[in-house]
Amino acid sequence: MNHILLIDDERKLTDPLRASFERSGYRVSVANDGPAGLGLALAEKPDVIVLDVMMPGMDGWQVCQTVRQHSTTPIIMLTALDDSIDRIRGLELGADDYLVKPFGYKELEAHVRAMLRRVRLDQSDQAPQRLNIGEITLDAQAHKVFRAGKELALRQKEFEILTLLMSNLGKVVTRERLFDEVWGTDWLGDTRTLDVHMSWLRAKLEADPANPAYLQTVRGVGYRFADPGQAGS
Repeated sequence: MNHILLIDDERKLTDPLRASFERSGYRVSVANDGPAGLGLALAEKPDVIVLDVMMPGMDGWQVCQTVRQHSTTPIIMLTALDDSIDRIRGLELGADDYLVKPFGYKELEAHVRAMLRRVRLDQSDQAPQRLNIGEITLDAQAHKVFRAGKELALRQKEFEILTLLMSNLGKVVTRERLFDEVWGTDWLGDTRTLDVHMSWLRAKLEADPANPAYLQTVRGVGYRFADPGQAGS
């Protein structure tokens, strides 16, 4: 579950944004002043920081500059001023993106998703090319999957789903993230297609597809790839 930190002194903005992000499956922290936001940013290490510029005491520029000295977390700056000078200043201080008020939730979420995709792409460049979990082996470079040494015939989407799940061993990957990374953010089809693909994968990977040891459903959230050889998987 991706973690968003909202730092803005306007509760009439942060309250509905928090509710909207939580409904979309995000974990959300909120700070309504600069010092509190800086503390949460350094202590909680969120996946994305949404940071307002104009705040009393410690403004967004100061928070951004201090966070960037300790962290590479993506920062989206919010401002009421559509001024190129402010944009340049934010980028020079280490901000990654910029959004001018007023904006809608969908617009902000699109910026957040873009930041998360960029981070995942950066991380995927460092991901291992060969994953071995239990009897399952995934060779990313050769684009092959084996079970107990026997090669499996997977569809392209099945391979992409399995790669994402195995790369996040033991972690829940939300349905939203699976659609975002495997089908793309503009996916408008029947969401049941994900369940169909998971059923196909289980039929190929599991000894007993009705009681999966590897591809586990986290009801209402998404899926998790488990190592049956580890206690508590």
